[in-house]
Amino acid sequence: MTEEHPFAQYVRIIGKGPNLSRPLTDEEMYQAATMIMAGKVEPLQLGAFLCILRMRTEVPEEGAGFVRAVRDTLDRPDDMPRVDLDWSSYSGKKRQLPWFLLAVQLLAANGVRIFMQGTEGHTEGRVFTRPALQSMGIPIAGSLKEAADHIRESNFGFLPLAHLSPKLQEIIDLKSILGLRSPVNTFGRMVNPFNAPHEIQTVFHPNYRDVHRDTANMLGQKHMAVFKGEGGEVERRPQKPVLVQSLHDGVLSEEEWPALLPEDTVAIDEKMDLGRLKTVWRGDEEDAYAYAAIVGTAAIVLRLLGRAKDSEDATAQAQKMWNARDKGRIGS
Repeated sequence: MTEEHPFAQYVRIIGKGPNLSRPLTDEEMYQAATMIMAGKVEPLQLGAFLCILRMRTEVPEEGAGFVRAVRDTLDRPDDMPRVDLDWSSYSGKKRQLPWFLLAVQLLAANGVRIFMQGTEGHTEGRVFTRPALQSMGIPIAGSLKEAADHIRESNFGFLPLAHLSPKLQEIIDLKSILGLRSPVNTFGRMVNPFNAPHEIQTVFHPNYRDVHRDTANMLGQKHMAVFKGEGGEVERRPQKPVLVQSLHDGVLSEEEWPALLPEDTVAIDEKMDLGRLKTVWRGDEEDAYAYAAIVGTAAIVLRLLGRAKDSEDATAQAQKMWNARDKGRIGS
């Protein structure tokens, strides 16, 4: 009789039919994810495991265990800088340029230390963060140590997931084989390697908002906010009201933010010319949608950071920052 593979127990727990299967506990997922990260799982097992979780929808306990296991594998520098905000970029943009990257630069220019990690290439026809940053002359880190150096220099560091965790990138790349996104798309973005006290997330599917927030709470994240972003990225859709769900020291809350633009004024950007990121920042071009997306995104962050008393105050502060920005910061 063939001896059972050690990972088989975890596939069995989640895949034993509608009446006998159950979600993994935090510790069970930690053990399972530890095996995955160490490459001790057969490809067939990994595919089955990922597909079952995706079909059923992951629970916070599974998220917390997964994130803890990934954190154990990170190569952190000894001299970690203070980081205020952890920001992930996993989706890419296809209808509008990644205006959120100008919101990031606006916040960094006003003293907010931001670490961003992200992935690319998993979905055809999307503009991803790495080439967008490169188009603005912003350096890309090759390690957490390099990201730490960039944060010290400019208050912003971006590290591709392939360098942060090659195994996670490898799993995301299975989308072309499995035809599905995996739990990595949900929980890989919550790794927060610099232990920033604030974390911001967005979702494409609204039912994942609670999963993100409850997972963050289980991980002991002090402050986080999650909302439905444009195309799945951390970017305000200015033509629509937005529900921002937050976590502050274990207390859950939510706020409804009003739309900033009439919905019928928004059109799809057919060209997706990355050069416009620089021209809008420099003031060489005026774009009402870009302005609203940038200011609206920055405002949500200011509220998360506790620097504004409400959405109106946050928006007014973000507008003031934009009007006073150093136009030579990008692409000079």
